[in-house]
Amino acid sequence: MKIDDSLINHLSNLAKLSFEGENREALKKDLEKIIGFMDHLNSINTDQVEPLVFMTHETNQLRKDEATIEISKTEALKNGPKHDSDYFRIPKLKGKHST
Repeated sequence: MKIDDSLINHLSNLAKLSFEGENREALKKDLEKIIGFMDHLNSINTDQVEPLVFMTHETNQLRKDEATIEISKTEALKNGPKHDSDYFRIPKLKGKHST
């Protein structure tokens, strides 16, 4: 794959980024290194290699999911700018919105 200005422009447009001057040249060099590395990986014979499904043979040690009260309702309501006795207060939505 050839890394040229048209490819950089296309990638810039897709990513909504702008690359100019030294940044553009650095990006070209980095992309060339990445493509070269991928080409090197493609040249390695992996016919006798089993596909890797998991990174380790360890099993997850999961804890039991238990509900606990970490913060009281009163403490939680103190964190909001406006609240009444039981709820946070937010501004009314203007207009009709369908969900």
